Amino acid sequence: MNVLTIRFHALPIALLAAAAAATPGGVRAEPHRVVATKADTPLCPAQARGGCRPQRDDLSEHELERVLEVTRPTTDFSKAEQFEAMSGGATTTIAPLDEKVFSQFSANLPFEAEENFKLGKALFEKLWVSSPSSTQASDGLGPLYNARACESCHPRDGRGRPPEAAADATSMFYRLARPARDEAERQMITAHRVTNFPDPVYGAQLQDSAVPGLAAEGRITITYTEKPVTLAGGETVSLRKPHYAVADLGYGAMDAATTLSPRVAPPVIGLGLIEAIHEADILASADPEDMDGDGVSGRAALVRDRQSGATMLGRFGWKAQNPTIRQQTADAFATDMGLSTPDVDRNHGDCTAAQTACLELPTGAQARLGAVEAPDPVLGLVTFYSSNLAVPARREASFAETLKGKRLFYEAGCPACHTPKFVTRRDAPHKEVAFQLIWPYSDFLLHDMGEGLADGQEVGLASGREWRTPPLWGIGLTRTVSGHTFLLHDGRARNFTEAILWHGGEAEKARKAFAAMAKDDRKALLTFLESL
Repeated sequence: MNVLTIRFHALPIALLAAAAAATPGGVRAEPHRVVATKADTPLCPAQARGGCRPQRDDLSEHELERVLEVTRPTTDFSKAEQFEAMSGGATTTIAPLDEKVFSQFSANLPFEAEENFKLGKALFEKLWVSSPSSTQASDGLGPLYNARACESCHPRDGRGRPPEAAADATSMFYRLARPARDEAERQMITAHRVTNFPDPVYGAQLQDSAVPGLAAEGRITITYTEKPVTLAGGETVSLRKPHYAVADLGYGAMDAATTLSPRVAPPVIGLGLIEAIHEADILASADPEDMDGDGVSGRAALVRDRQSGATMLGRFGWKAQNPTIRQQTADAFATDMGLSTPDVDRNHGDCTAAQTACLELPTGAQARLGAVEAPDPVLGLVTFYSSNLAVPARREASFAETLKGKRLFYEAGCPACHTPKFVTRRDAPHKEVAFQLIWPYSDFLLHDMGEGLADGQEVGLASGREWRTPPLWGIGLTRTVSGHTFLLHDGRARNFTEAILWHGGEAEKARKAFAAMAKDDRKALLTFLESL
C-alpha cells in the first residue's frame, strides 16, 4: 500500500476522532474504574464469550451497533479489511521503516504537544548518575539498579533481549517474589493491596548494578538445552529451553520460597491506545470458567490504581500488573533505576531493610528540586512520551501470501487470544486516541500458557502459568528496530516459529494446528506475522 493510499484510509478515522472531541460535555480525565469483581456489582454475571456482554457507557445505541459491526472478526480473506493497514487508526505513523520507526509521535498529535513529546523523549533517553553530583537534576540513580536510562531497557523504544554474555543483562531482569504464606497475606492479594511479596533481602527485583562503593546484588545466568520438535512434512525445529540461576549473590542467600521470573522489556509503541480501550470490550472476552467450551479461558487482571485507590483493569506489564501507563512508568523508575517519583516515593529504590549499606548512601532528593528524585514534571513527561509513541502502518497487508497467512491464523484459532481489533473509547481523556479503530492483536487478558512457559511466580491474580496476551502490532519490525528476533517474555524464542511452538495450555490447540500445517502454509502464516 503506498503512502497516498494510507493517508486516504486514515481520513475517516481522523474524522471520528474530531467528532469525539466535539462530544457535548467534553471528555473525562479521571481513571475509569472497573466494577467487575466478585466483591462488587459485576458487569456481566458469567463474563463468558457468547453470553451476556459487558456494556460500554460511552456510546449511543447506534454507535454501539456500529462498533460491534466494525470489530466483528472477518470471514472474508480475499482482500484486506478496510483501514487494516492503519494499525493505530489516525495515530499511525507512516515514517520510513528504519531503526527509528518506533520512536515517532502519533500522526495526529497537535503541534503544540510535540514539545512535551520531545522533552519526554529526552528524559526517556537521559542517563542518570549517582548522588551526590554537580548535575543535581540528574542524580539519584540507585543505589542499586538495572539501568541508567529507560532507553537502556527499551532500545529505540523497541524490544529488549536476553543477555548474550554474562555481564550483559541490561534489557532483561529477574522479578523476585514469593507466594502468600497464610490467609492474611492471601487476603492482601485478593483485596489488591499487594501483587505479591518481595524477597526479604533482595526485594522485588534483582539489581545487577550498583553505584560506586556498593556491591551489586548478583547477576543473571542462563543456560539452554535444545529440544527438537518435528513438524508436519518432517521439518525439525529446535527449541531452546532456558535454565535460570543467580551468580555472585552479594547479600547472602535468597528466601527459599523466592521465585525468579525473567522479563525482557517489551516495545513501548501504542500504549496510549491500549489505555483508551474500553474495559467492557476487554472484559467481554473474559471466560474464566470456559463457559463456551472452546478451551480458551482468559481472566481479567484486577489491580489497584495507586493514584485513585480504585480497583481497575490491569493491562500493562507481562502479567497485566499495572492499570495505567503512569503506574507502569513509576514502577520502572523505582525498580529499574532506583529513582523516586511522586507515585513511588522510595529514594533508595528497591533497597530493603536488610541492605543497610545501601540505605546509608545519599540520594538525589533535595530541597531545591523537591522530595523525590524524578518529580512530577519528569514522571509526567516520560508518561506522555510513552503514551504517544505511534504504531507503524502495516506492510503488504493486501498481498496474496499475507491474506493466505491471515486466513490460516484465524483457522488455527489464534484470534481467541490475539483479538485483532478494537474501537477505543469515545470519551478517552486525550482526543488523539479517542474513537479510533485499532489493530493490536491482543485481548489483554491473562491466559494459562502451559508448563513450558510457566515461571511459577504469582503476580496479583495471575498464577505462575498465566501471562497477559502481548499485542502483536509492530512485531514484524523487531529485527529492524531492535536488531534481533528474540521473542516471548524471556526471549527464549529466536523466531516466530519457535515462539508459536512454545505455546501451551490454552494455546495448545493453536500450536498443534500450526505444527500440523503444510510447510507452505506455515510460511504464509509467518508472512502474515511479518506484516504486522
